[in-house]
Amino acid sequence: MQAVRVHDGGEIRFESVPDPEPGAGEVLVELKAAALNRRDLLVCKGTYPFPLPLVVGSDGAGVRRDTGEEVVINPALHWGHGEAAPGPDFQILGGPRDGTYAELIVVPEANVFPKPRRLSWEEAAAMSLAGLTAYRALFPRAGLVTGETVLVLGAGSGVSTFVVQLAAQAGARVLVTSSSDEKIERSRALGAEGGVNYATGDWVAEVKELGGADVVVDSVGSTWPQSLECLRPGGRLVVFGATGGTEATLPVRPLYSGQQSLLGTLMGSPSDYEGFLSVIGHGSWRPVIDSVHPLADAATALATMEAAAHFGKLVLTCG
Repeated sequence: MQAVRVHDGGEIRFESVPDPEPGAGEVLVELKAAALNRRDLLVCKGTYPFPLPLVVGSDGAGVRRDTGEEVVINPALHWGHGEAAPGPDFQILGGPRDGTYAELIVVPEANVFPKPRRLSWEEAAAMSLAGLTAYRALFPRAGLVTGETVLVLGAGSGVSTFVVQLAAQAGARVLVTSSSDEKIERSRALGAEGGVNYATGDWVAEVKELGGADVVVDSVGSTWPQSLECLRPGGRLVVFGATGGTEATLPVRPLYSGQQSLLGTLMGSPSDYEGFLSVIGHGSWRPVIDSVHPLADAATALATMEAAAHFGKLVLTCG
């Protein structure tokens, strides 16, 4: 088969590799499309020091070779039995286990689900990692309810486009931040009421003028203090990722006196994934696709992601 593998030094090669063979409890999926995630960049850069060479990629959709069923892949492997957090064997597809930038992939049978019929191959491939992360952040973790206000930091990323649409479908008021007025406008088309441009003013003050938020979804990391300032009393800050830095210093008294909560989240459990699929089945919105590239052009797509020159998901066609 053809696949995209990362080699020593971060070299990305489109090359021929042996077809994978399923073992007990596994299935072989002929991939039709795969999608990029920021995690793929971190794998390529060596931030996650997995053994190389490695087929990167967590998201994919395709056809089961044994049954002919059209499926999507849940990339959260070996979550464990608890809902509060993953167990010690938890992994994300695409490191250390070979991922979806390939024509074929072997995954545990428990991680394949029927493809939503209303979605294209590209949309189905784009939904799982970002959509599951967004779903768990908003509902199992933040406990979002109708009528609350959600602030989403960083309009335009794959996860943020899902957060906006899921929160709006749930009846929440949604605000976004961005350094791009165009991305704020595009977020309005997804269901956001509006947003603030953090490059042109005091975004915290502007959010407060808009009434603040009950829930802030923050994948930046270094912005935790500012995100907490945006919260109303009793609000919840849900955090994942560290695109802006891995350390933050927080004032203690406002957190406890305001009865606020700081909640970490990452991916989701099998029941979270089933809940996310149910939401997709009852909605009319679709995953936002920025652009679609041939598998052989994965390096170009990764460069686009690194430059943050996209809005929504970047997708690869695999077959």
